[in-house]
Amino acid sequence: DSNGRGFLEVGGSHTLEKFMNEAAHDVSDPEKKISVGERLRARRVLDGDADERREARERADFRIGALGSGSDYTPFLQHLGVASMNLGYGGEDGGGSYHSIYDSFDNYVRFIDPTFDYGVALSETAGRVVLRFADADTLPLSFGDFTETVGRYVREVSKLADDTREEIAEKNRRINEGTFRAVSDPTETYVAPKAEAPAPYLNFAPLQNALARLQESTKNYQAALNSTAAQERLRSRETQGQLDEVLKGVEHSMTRDAGLPRRPWFKHQIYAPGFYTGYGVKTLPGIREAVEQHNWKEADEQVTVAASTIQQVAAEIDRATALLQGGR
Repeated sequence: DSNGRGFLEVGGSHTLEKFMNEAAHDVSDPEKKISVGERLRARRVLDGDADERREARERADFRIGALGSGSDYTPFLQHLGVASMNLGYGGEDGGGSYHSIYDSFDNYVRFIDPTFDYGVALSETAGRVVLRFADADTLPLSFGDFTETVGRYVREVSKLADDTREEIAEKNRRINEGTFRAVSDPTETYVAPKAEAPAPYLNFAPLQNALARLQESTKNYQAALNSTAAQERLRSRETQGQLDEVLKGVEHSMTRDAGLPRRPWFKHQIYAPGFYTGYGVKTLPGIREAVEQHNWKEADEQVTVAASTIQQVAAEIDRATALLQGGR
């Protein structure tokens, strides 16, 4: 929706993360004359926390963000399960004018991108993405970064459940000890918080087992893809077409016909805009939002749903592996 001077901003399906890194490596930043990917890494080293700095220096691919909602990709990704990406530049353009009376051509040429250099950079970036995708012998999807990212999400929701359980226990203890009442200002109206039922321990074993299968499936696929026999098979246009059909199904396998709780239109089980956060993304949304709302029954159900979804993804990757190995 907008573009300006600064740094590459990219979010999307993590099956496209490696592909996006390769494209960003070949686009030159108009101000610094280094690749836009290299400049993005430098920014994360300078502005990131300890983990972000370490990743920026050591991780083979820079990490792309997950997509929530708010743009044209929404129906493709969230409803249909089509791998999608959102691109732009910004960070040095001030911002704040979007959808306001100041959102004008005059504002753009004075403050946002006076030389239009970053409009050119965006065209070079998106152009490379489109042309490379169109010219690839097979769809340039990869699963290593995706699998690693899903592993992060699994650890995050598990930690969120532990942290939330401890927060509830601490709040209840403070209520029982009279801490809130002792500290409250007697000249102001005070409404004491109510104690909650203790949070249960959720069983994340199905999710962890599904992740382990996904990791194994990804490893097997990459080994098969790198084999001499598979590269020979992929010289055939027929085999290329068959593999493309399977690869297209991988992102779609992340959807569920029933959709998310209370939001049947949003079918993707890995990424979704938050129910209470507008465009902002929630990852493993069924689990994460249930935990945030202290809806433990739903959280337990959504662990099973997410695990089943990840198992489906692994099964689709296994289909691609079998095809590369000579099956159908």
